[in-house]
Amino acid sequence: MNANQTYIIVNLTVYSENETYKNGYIKVVDGIIAEVGPFSQYKQDDTAKIIELSPTYLVIPGAIDVHIHGAANADAMDATSTALTTMAQTLPKEGTTSFLATTMTQSTEAIEQALRNAGEYMTNQLDGLAEVVGIHLEGPFIAPIRKGAQPLSHIIDPDVALFKKWQEIAQNQIKLVTLAPEQPNGLELTAALKESGVVASIGHSDALYEQVDQAIQAGSTHITHLYNGMRGLHHREPGVLGAAYLRDELFVELIVDGIHSRPEMVKLAYNQITSDRMILITDSLRAKWLQEGTYDLGGQPVNVNETTATLADGTLAGSILKMNDAIKNMMTFTDCTMEDIIKMTSVNPAKQLNLFDRKGSITVGKDADLVILNEDLDVEMTFCRGKIAFTKENS
Repeated sequence: MNANQTYIIVNLTVYSENETYKNGYIKVVDGIIAEVGPFSQYKQDDTAKIIELSPTYLVIPGAIDVHIHGAANADAMDATSTALTTMAQTLPKEGTTSFLATTMTQSTEAIEQALRNAGEYMTNQLDGLAEVVGIHLEGPFIAPIRKGAQPLSHIIDPDVALFKKWQEIAQNQIKLVTLAPEQPNGLELTAALKESGVVASIGHSDALYEQVDQAIQAGSTHITHLYNGMRGLHHREPGVLGAAYLRDELFVELIVDGIHSRPEMVKLAYNQITSDRMILITDSLRAKWLQEGTYDLGGQPVNVNETTATLADGTLAGSILKMNDAIKNMMTFTDCTMEDIIKMTSVNPAKQLNLFDRKGSITVGKDADLVILNEDLDVEMTFCRGKIAFTKENS
């Protein structure tokens, strides 16, 4: 189906931006949502193709994954257009229609190759695939003590001049940077990020609560993968975790695979932070959508089984989480609603990345990034900017 075709999706529950229609419809013209509402208001258009589905199905806005390294044996650090295309082809299967190509702590040369590749890729993206909407620079400006699976040998102090060089290499497509603000020059880089319109995220950080407060004042608005790679909560030192719970200025990422955080801790975080500030991410590796085995992460072997990816010493190394499984898990762990899920997978990341004028909800004038789920919340069909990117029956 071409983006310049007109088609109508009918006979299912539509979660639009402001209302849910039990028997709704969506009209898409040239890849843009042209109409949305109850089917009773639909005016017949003989030029439009009708897509009629089961009334037990529902349609939600496509997920925006702001923290994802790879999938299907491809990784952003491969620094090839083929790798990003593979990710963009694969992610609609799990309901993701946009993502930030996420780098990791490596040599400056390897990071620069990945940034250059992603910036160039974004200038000529293919229709009908998940859209790379920017780059997430995770590291190397992090705290060695909270490195997680990031290689220690390539960690460096925050550096404003180096970031500016990298942003130029990336054609100004770095949209989010994970850093440890307590490291030397951390607050200076945070302020520079804010000034240039880039999201400054606190992650892989051993910051005390007071240091997080200073970072927020300097411009931090985001927390990278809650619980993991950060100073935890103590009754005499709230740390990064306490700040994530308490500070309304912060959007907070969470990997809801039941492994990075126990279900009870997911529920605790959700009850405290709520869907108003939470963003579901996958933080997935190239091993996602592959069989069990040993794969590479930044030159380190990663052992992958059915549920978990770890380094040789047992350190968790990203995930193999699919976004629709994160949705299922979140609803199971917290009893949240689909409206809450939409906030956490679409609305909040779109607002944080300043994309809400064209993505993040089902409303007239926005990109037709749509995901159709069946009654079991499995993905039946995904549209990326108006083109069918995945259908379960053809997979």
